[in-house]
Amino acid sequence: MSSIKYPESSHRARSPVVIRPPTPADREAFLAMTRASRKLHRPWVQPPTDADQYAKYLKRIDGERFVAFLVCLRDGGQIVGSINVSEIIRGRLQSAFLGYSESVVHKGRGLLTEGLRLVVRYVFTKLKLHRIEANIQPGNHASIALAKRCGFRKEGFSPRYLKIADRWRDHERWVLTVEDWRGRAARSGPPVRPAASQKLRKSLD
Repeated sequence: MSSIKYPESSHRARSPVVIRPPTPADREAFLAMTRASRKLHRPWVQPPTDADQYAKYLKRIDGERFVAFLVCLRDGGQIVGSINVSEIIRGRLQSAFLGYSESVVHKGRGLLTEGLRLVVRYVFTKLKLHRIEANIQPGNHASIALAKRCGFRKEGFSPRYLKIADRWRDHERWVLTVEDWRGRAARSGPPVRPAASQKLRKSLD
């Protein structure tokens, strides 16, 4: 599983990261990353930090309502972050929610940005969604900057929207639609479209 690579997301130089599904074999590396990054994540997100939480995280991944990705260095394979696409709704809405967390060791190198661009491409070209929404606390300036870099626009503000670390917290809603994404891609040039791995696609079905 760790050798499987998703398609590239842009026409730019070869991405320094790849994205792939998490597996049971990733548990220790994943938990080491989240434990080392506790101060970075609080009070913004709560990724798994113990074996039971990680097992529940893997159990949620069904390819229909919840899809998860690890962002890993292309060279070496170290986990630099994780990205989740959750509460996928089909029918007339074709929408989902986005969540992400980053390794404190690799913070500030633009690697999660590269990973998120790959995930966004996957969401619109493989999952065929129309809209994806990231809910971000107003004080989480780094996360807001990441959403902006990837083309998300602020759609609104929701007071006491999500309960994180036992408190109901205000959130801003940052949204990207497939039309917005295609417009950005058209302005930046034609994307490279190497063939997707059939094995990978089946692993997320």
